[in-house]
Amino acid sequence: VRAVAFSPDGKVLASASDDKTAKLWDAGTGAALVVAFPPDGKMLASALRDKAVKLWDVGTGAALQTLEGDTVVEILSFSEDGAFTQTNRGVL
Repeated sequence: VRAVAFSPDGKVLASASDDKTAKLWDAGTGAALVVAFPPDGKMLASALRDKAVKLWDVGTGAALQTLEGDTVVEILSFSEDGAFTQTNRGVL
């Protein structure tokens, strides 16, 4: 690990490593977060153990939307057109 930074609210830790990876971590539990970018790269989707998927504006870092659920998300990706997210609990 070469660099680390906390999110403004202190809940997420980002790390960058020599193996050319960047990872996001839940600062409270140490668990790796599930994240995905849509094809246009303008937002980021993240999933914590709180059963919610959050959408973020990459340019500003602002939270755009929270999608609540009843199951922990362990798989997260965007559709090819970026219109929706696909998860282990279905389409959001």
